Amino acid sequence: MTKASSPNTDQELIEAIAKLLNEQNLAEIEIERDDLRVRVTRSYASQAVQQVAVPAYAPAPAAYAAAAPTAPAGSAAGIAPASDDLSSNPGTLTSPMVGTAYLSPEPGKPAFASMGTKVSEGQTVLIIEAMKTMNQIPAHRSGTVTRILVEDASPVEYGQPLVVIE
Repeated sequence: MTKASSPNTDQELIEAIAKLLNEQNLAEIEIERDDLRVRVTRSYASQAVQQVAVPAYAPAPAAYAAAAPTAPAGSAAGIAPASDDLSSNPGTLTSPMVGTAYLSPEPGKPAFASMGTKVSEGQTVLIIEAMKTMNQIPAHRSGTVTRILVEDASPVEYGQPLVVIE
């Protein structure tokens, strides 16, 4: 016999999840228990995240993976190694969530931005897939992309530097 949850216990659970979200500095948490499913997300005023319906990326087929150019870090492709001093740089765009970063809207399409690309504030510079949702990550300022710190289809962590816009 399962114990039916009351509105009071549901509210207490939501409050406990929200507290955990804040204490652990998480962007999102989802819990499923019996017939109850709760998802709590936090929005960040400094970095807007737009959720859009985009064709879902499947794991890269062998042909796409083989055709994708792989460049060493810091090469002409514009992918540079991340360093700790970037966190204090006001031009650094950091990840607002945990997920998988994609530099183009879909495999085989041009990247949203590359080294030297001039971008406007609010313009999409990459997308992060989180929980099967493609989230457009907009430029936090206008300027020129001087460094791309992640590779296409790579996992990213909350707060990880992604792009430098000067």
